[in-house]
Amino acid sequence: MLLNGCTTTSTLPGDGGHLPPDVARPPPPRSEREWRTLIARLIPPTVKDREVWAGDLYSIFGKLEIPHVPEIYCTAIAVIEQESSFQADPVVPGLPNIVWKELEERGAKYGIPKLLITTAMRKTSPDGRSYSQRIDALKTEKQLNGLYEDMIAEIPAGKQLLSGYNPVRTGGPMQVSIEFAEQFARDKPYPYPLKGSIRDEVFTRRGGLYFGSAILLDYPAPYDNVLYRFADFNAGRYSSRNAAFQSALSRLSRQPLALDGDLLRYQKGQAGEAPSGVELAARSMSGRLQMNPAEIRRDLLLEKTPAFNQSLLFRRVFALAERESGEVLPRQAMPQIDLKSPKISRKLTTEWFARRVDGRYRNCLARIDPLL
Repeated sequence: MLLNGCTTTSTLPGDGGHLPPDVARPPPPRSEREWRTLIARLIPPTVKDREVWAGDLYSIFGKLEIPHVPEIYCTAIAVIEQESSFQADPVVPGLPNIVWKELEERGAKYGIPKLLITTAMRKTSPDGRSYSQRIDALKTEKQLNGLYEDMIAEIPAGKQLLSGYNPVRTGGPMQVSIEFAEQFARDKPYPYPLKGSIRDEVFTRRGGLYFGSAILLDYPAPYDNVLYRFADFNAGRYSSRNAAFQSALSRLSRQPLALDGDLLRYQKGQAGEAPSGVELAARSMSGRLQMNPAEIRRDLLLEKTPAFNQSLLFRRVFALAERESGEVLPRQAMPQIDLKSPKISRKLTTEWFARRVDGRYRNCLARIDPLL
């Protein structure tokens, strides 16, 4: 497998390739102790408790059946470094202001006066402090998650104001999606003792690493460059493949399409009935594609799975676009997405994220050879 110019004897799930036979390389560690030692030394030297982080990563790779390969450990290490600098519960600057603004906006949405919100926040919370005091002292998403859970359960106005809505959607050292973690745990039972909910577990070091490693590595990605796996981590699985499909379809149909990796419109996680720009563009080519609207829709519904690669729509769009252009088109492209979040105060994109992680990944790779 080619990882940004570095070859390795083992593979990421779904990728292929081997180290050339004429290139000698010392054998990797064999015992668990040796692996933990190597992983700890791959982690940046400024990180505290490297041995603890390494032990969790080794255990998690085993539970997820991810190959124990230094280069693959570097992918996870790079994401952790980018997302939290190896903090299990990273500090979020300006969190109190973000929360007060969120409460004010939701109050306006539901017709709740600001004075009523302020009064409700003076109520004593389960930890002995008022909700107002807890908001003003907020530093991390774990604290914020606990605050919202208590507000929803304890404050009468909170039930109306929040309607069961907890705005904390990511957390932990890899800033993994809580929605993904909950779905992944339904599909594959969480292998460690669970003290609370899966949502709570995301905010722990081990839980955050487990679900973060799963979303990063536990799926077959059709890429020849790990950069696009990093992009998928930020934008959603298969976004880079889907962006390449959008590019090919745009060229073929001569219709401008956003290269964001989303092929359908979604509402609350479900594909909506209203056709997307991608679906309309494909329908406009139904004659050349020899596919009716129902068949096009059927294949687009596979967009978040590996099966889309082999779908009739995918193969025919690329075949026609390549025949027309006279060149082989890439099956991967960088999703063009602006990142938006109350935590983000400047213009950032998925490409910015992917390349930042890729730089950290390269730094980690440089630490491999001296160790072996």
